[in-house]
Amino acid sequence: MNLVRAELERLGARRFVQLMLVLLVLAFGVTAATTLANSHRPSAEEIFEAQRGAAAARGELERVHQLCLDRQRGAVLADDVQEYVPDDCSEVDPALMERAPVASDYLAGVFTFAEEAKPLLYFLIAFLALFGFLVGASYIGADLNSGGVVNLLLWRPRRMTVLGTKLGTLLGGTALLSVLASAAYLGTFWLIGRFAGRPGRLDGEFWGSLGETWGRGMLLVLLLTVVGFAVATLGRHTSAALGVIAGYVVVWELGARLVMEILDVVKVDRYMLSSHAAALLNGRIEFWDYRACDNGVSNSCNGLYVITWQSSLVLLLGLTAALTAAAFVAFRRRDLM
Repeated sequence: MNLVRAELERLGARRFVQLMLVLLVLAFGVTAATTLANSHRPSAEEIFEAQRGAAAARGELERVHQLCLDRQRGAVLADDVQEYVPDDCSEVDPALMERAPVASDYLAGVFTFAEEAKPLLYFLIAFLALFGFLVGASYIGADLNSGGVVNLLLWRPRRMTVLGTKLGTLLGGTALLSVLASAAYLGTFWLIGRFAGRPGRLDGEFWGSLGETWGRGMLLVLLLTVVGFAVATLGRHTSAALGVIAGYVVVWELGARLVMEILDVVKVDRYMLSSHAAALLNGRIEFWDYRACDNGVSNSCNGLYVITWQSSLVLLLGLTAALTAAAFVAFRRRDLM
């Protein structure tokens, strides 16, 4: 217990952690202030006009869809259609659209919490993921480079216990900060929507979807925190984690992607960790690859493929577990002097 308390104090006392916390507060403050300055509470007339505009847009979609169906049945000749109508009527079917036009789409300068909460949450998760990775890497990297771990082992000469405590303390601190930051962040924007904009439709479906996104986002934050910690442990320096990430992006995400596209490799995105991170955060992500229709791989000639969060989570967990295991093995065997 004394070791956990000591590690918590060391984590909170690090200047880099304090700097990242300041940047976190500044980023959130600027975002909230900008949103507040560019929003106002709409009048009854503005709401009425926005509702009428949304209704007209939905009516236009239904009209085009019906025109498409009539053309397919032969009730309307193609030459008589004076506007663009797709061959596949499902493209303009209002019932199949992810989102129908709503009144908030026609309100200028009005912040609607229900419409903007998820994009704002993505920004929060991205910052927390960056925070977790950098803090995780610097937390262990600086101690290994400066000899702080050696001094700690003189007090508690059990390597696995010390490294495990460091990782557990790091994850606990990151998780606590993420929960508090999420509550403060989303609560602030809810208040802006309540008093300087529109709350929007905040039903059970909205909160359920937002909660699922937040939960998957927190998993991504913790996974990246562990990855930063593990890579810095293997490299014995904070810069090792930064170098690995930079190298991966340049060599694989950019270089290997370009080579695979030149070689006409099918469904390149499924080999990229960024795609799986996006799938974990969004729940699922769809890609289109025209090569599936050109090289005989797909008889149905359907280039659409989906990556789900379940498969991405298994992949990311496996990779994180492998890096963590390698870090513990290396820490146990290597000479720390």
